[in-house]
Amino acid sequence: MRSRLATRSARLVLAAAVVTALAATTACDPDDPTENGAAASSSSPSAEGGAGKGEAPSGDSAPSEAGTSTNGSDSTGGAGDTGESSTGDKSGYGQSCGTNDLDFTVTWEARPISHYLVTAKAKSGITCYLDVNTPSVSFGSAADGVASPVGQGGEDPIKLSGSSVAYAGINVKTTEGDGGKQFEHVIIATSEEDPNPAQIELPDAATVDKPIVTNWSTKRDEVVPRIV
Repeated sequence: MRSRLATRSARLVLAAAVVTALAATTACDPDDPTENGAAASSSSPSAEGGAGKGEAPSGDSAPSEAGTSTNGSDSTGGAGDTGESSTGDKSGYGQSCGTNDLDFTVTWEARPISHYLVTAKAKSGITCYLDVNTPSVSFGSAADGVASPVGQGGEDPIKLSGSSVAYAGINVKTTEGDGGKQFEHVIIATSEEDPNPAQIELPDAATVDKPIVTNWSTKRDEVVPRIV
């Protein structure tokens, strides 16, 4: 009986020793993943894809690069088309003559009566029409210096181009006596609304009092200003 108990006790001691040894071996195993957590995390697929390859999530892109590559040529083409449509060519096309389209000269004419002769000619490269029959003429800025139209002569419209010219006559003083104001320049425009009137120097200072002006004409003898 005693021998059986001894044998059984020896077996229990041996089993306990084996369990203890196995536990110690397992605790010291370097391949245990629970003991090497840092190494396992750095080699995980999510960490490798994010930190190693540096790929952006699907659908994201760099907007600045895409905009430059797709829009640059289109905007340049648009600007080119706009520039080509504005040629600045003022020849032909039946445009009305503005004052700044013309060159003016003023000369003194003694016969058949004393008056000033205005000659208008289109500037080089310009073709235009005097479709307002009477020029706007004034001396100074006061209302009493504005020349009244007398309706003489006139062709409507008059085409000016190259060497063709138009004439108008001005009588600066239609009153008797010594009254009036002296002026050295006359202001001429193709219409009262023209924003760019021309100031032309007179051949000599003129005494102005109730001035009058004729219509435009291509014939000099039609623009001798008379009170009708």
